[in-house]
Amino acid sequence: MLKSVEELRALRAEAKASMDAENRKIIICGGAGCVSKGANKVYETLVSKLEEKGVKFTVKLEKCHDGDPVRVTKSGCHGFCEVGPLLRVEPQGWLYVKVKPEDCDEIIDTTINNGKCVDRLCYTKHGIIYREQKEVPFYKKQTRVSLANCDKIDATSIEEYLAQGGYTAFEKVLSGMTSEEIVNEITESGLRGRGGGGFPTGRKWSQVARQKNFPKYVVCNGDEGDPGAFMDRSVMEDDPHRMLEGMMIAGFATGANDGYIYVRAEYPLAVARLKNAIAQATELGLLGDNILGSGFSFHMHINRGAGAFVCGEGSALTASIEGKRGMPRVKPPRTVEHGLFDQPTVLNNVETFANVADIINKGSAWYKATGTDNSSGTKTFALTGNIENAGLIEVPMGTTLREVIFDIGGGIRNGGEFKAVQIGGPSGGCLTEEHLDLPLDFDSLKEVGAIIGSGGLVVMDKNTCMVEVARFFMNFTRNESCGKCVPCREGTKRMLEILERIVEGKGEEGDIELLEELADTISHAALCGLGKTAAGPVVSTIKYFKDEYLAHIHEKRCPAGECKKLKTYVIEEELCKGCSKCARNCPTGAIKGEIKKPYKIDQKLCIKCGGCINGCPFKAIKEV
Repeated sequence: MLKSVEELRALRAEAKASMDAENRKIIICGGAGCVSKGANKVYETLVSKLEEKGVKFTVKLEKCHDGDPVRVTKSGCHGFCEVGPLLRVEPQGWLYVKVKPEDCDEIIDTTINNGKCVDRLCYTKHGIIYREQKEVPFYKKQTRVSLANCDKIDATSIEEYLAQGGYTAFEKVLSGMTSEEIVNEITESGLRGRGGGGFPTGRKWSQVARQKNFPKYVVCNGDEGDPGAFMDRSVMEDDPHRMLEGMMIAGFATGANDGYIYVRAEYPLAVARLKNAIAQATELGLLGDNILGSGFSFHMHINRGAGAFVCGEGSALTASIEGKRGMPRVKPPRTVEHGLFDQPTVLNNVETFANVADIINKGSAWYKATGTDNSSGTKTFALTGNIENAGLIEVPMGTTLREVIFDIGGGIRNGGEFKAVQIGGPSGGCLTEEHLDLPLDFDSLKEVGAIIGSGGLVVMDKNTCMVEVARFFMNFTRNESCGKCVPCREGTKRMLEILERIVEGKGEEGDIELLEELADTISHAALCGLGKTAAGPVVSTIKYFKDEYLAHIHEKRCPAGECKKLKTYVIEEELCKGCSKCARNCPTGAIKGEIKKPYKIDQKLCIKCGGCINGCPFKAIKEV
């Protein structure tokens, strides 16, 4: 166990020297996306092949290098999930994509033994081979801060975190910074909460610091319940010590001695990595009592949530930690005054805490140099949907939607046409083509009725039905409503019923106006922030795609051809050979006719299952 700051510096210097001495390193992405595509098998095969070929290698950061062997390691998420499994060769920075176990022989013979790049494994677009990761368009416009270590280090090794400068900021805090100096630095940096509306972090910390009641607590919101969002998950799984360090600094700054991490139970790997990181930090003496002889004590605890979306709201989250049902309460009082166990509490999300150490180390001016005047720093986003390069990115605040979708994301999949993007999850809203040059920052998005939220970006093409999108998110919100307040509990249910009628072709005159009226009532009367923003996707889709609602209601037609109940199947007589295959396979007997003569579909009996289209050998059945 380390007894002083000097001992911590010595251990860090030793770890850094070991990492600097590594001339060759193979880093295989261990993120969930690459693992699902076989990254673990690639790692195992590479290790096995190296042993077979008698190549000296190591899998851990070691003090001495016998004959300067290559190191093979797994890191966290590299972000470019679409083309995984990913493998990077250092120090050259070569990036190999879609790596298979059968590629390992060539990687060993060509790259490890002869130092040459395997061009066929590099990312190629429009005939251009991108060897270095930093040159790949997906990475070129990114600026990684909170994700800086995720593709560099083994998340299970505290030594590797130390080698990258880990716990330097915490050391700086213990070595003489006052609570006021820390809070001022965070305030001056302009760091705003990365989990929702962007409340200034320094202001929150200062409010807790001046409270006279003890004990105080630091709580990290790792719930991340938005569909398609996995930014916080990546930090917890791939660089847990960065988040812990931010929480520890928050504890010192505000006078708190206990930190609680609230993690979704659906994130078992994140829980395991956090437990491991806490155990490592405790063993070294970076957590516990009288840390490094400073007199400051800090203990870390993990709580697993049951996956309730409402527990992403502050007061519901703290209630859940206390063992109560996760339901929001009326405010004021605020969490900074009466939070966890009714005591003053700092509550921020994972990404917010992940920015803290760099701000303390490099200063608020450095942090403010990136981003916009009122939204400094960077923001992580999860790119999903109909986009070429799905994955995890981090860009400066103020980067335009066009840059994110077309430069980094590679545009719409299969050359499709962009239609909209849902930002901010179920609490957010849709942005359209007119917003492509809108800077992604807190204030700009607020002006158009959207929010950054945790950072989910679901990209949609022209074949997406926006009424169905609204129904999908409203269904999610209705299911996740805690039920405590009537506006959210009953209002979301009524809105969902109307949307379901519309997509089934049963929409009525006045439905749009009723949706808008219900949305206005919910937004003004719901108890918590999640309830107040529940109608966001409906409001924004009506605003920008009202014509689609009208087509569904008045013409009983889905312009995108996506709503099943509004589809009509017809048999083209000139193509039909009368083979009867469609009639024999129809589950409702809706298709009738005579052999060797064109068949017809009885629309009253047709259930729109699509089986006839898939089974017709002559492509005679069309969807209109």
